[in-house]
Amino acid sequence: MSDPTVITEDGLRIHVTAHGRPDATLTVLLSHCWTADESDWHYQVTDLLARYGRDVRVVTWDHRGHGRSDRAPETACTIPHLARDLGRVVDAYAPEGPIVVAGHSVGGMTITAIPEERPDLMPRIVGALFVSTTSGELDRITLGLPALAGAVLRDRLPFILANRARMLSLSRREKFPTIERQVARRFLFGRPARARDIAHAVDQLVHARPETMSGFFKDMMTHDRIGNLAAFDDIATTVLVGSRDLLTPPAHAAKIARGIRGARLLVAPDAGHYLPFERRELVSGELIALVDRALARRPRPDRDGVVRRERHQARA
Repeated sequence: MSDPTVITEDGLRIHVTAHGRPDATLTVLLSHCWTADESDWHYQVTDLLARYGRDVRVVTWDHRGHGRSDRAPETACTIPHLARDLGRVVDAYAPEGPIVVAGHSVGGMTITAIPEERPDLMPRIVGALFVSTTSGELDRITLGLPALAGAVLRDRLPFILANRARMLSLSRREKFPTIERQVARRFLFGRPARARDIAHAVDQLVHARPETMSGFFKDMMTHDRIGNLAAFDDIATTVLVGSRDLLTPPAHAAKIARGIRGARLLVAPDAGHYLPFERRELVSGELIALVDRALARRPRPDRDGVVRRERHQARA
């Protein structure tokens, strides 16, 4: 396992963790949720390593402004920046060969921006997993509340959390994460929810930087990339969502699935927004299914010893 950094186009250091051989046949890239960090995928990383060992390269990273990556100014906390950062990670850790991409929440939005920000990567993507995410219209969600109350809370809550991060010390927020705990329990998780998973999400919220919360929120409210979905038509794609997801509700997942020819849509009963935590077996299982399919279709030499690449066909 390596633990270095990648430098973005605007000079930020992005913390990256890579497991597996650099020359592995396939690379899996896991893009995490807003206000989280690469540990968003810790269950899936464990499950992928248990199944494939070093034969598949698994890459996670902390988005700009998150985790151990550099802070980013609010104006640079945007989905296009994340897509270009993802491209830098690919350039450094998977410069060749097929890739499977998975994105949770803003990580999934990042994947929808690849066709416009790094179109050169599209022919290499052989599998895509969209988890609790959206292609747009987040400015219409109401967090499961009456329309007016939901709209007000939606627009104010990120700035309340950002102001707490500015006004209170980290040690104080760690000791008294009152609002962060309420947010996690009420809006991030469905049923059942394990105490350790809620605590993990609360810790991520407590450590989120103020400009990260406010900057990405503003950009996500204008996120509209439904027109990019057709670029994934010839890529094996699965879309996952919890039936109780209040941040990216099932209708948003359904729109992604409809926009990608042959995509599979799976709704997890009673689950909330944190599917990689709440439904480990489901998320890991679907990710492994995409990897297995990609490995089964990898190019092989013909009788003359020449490798011929096959374009991945649409699913039935």
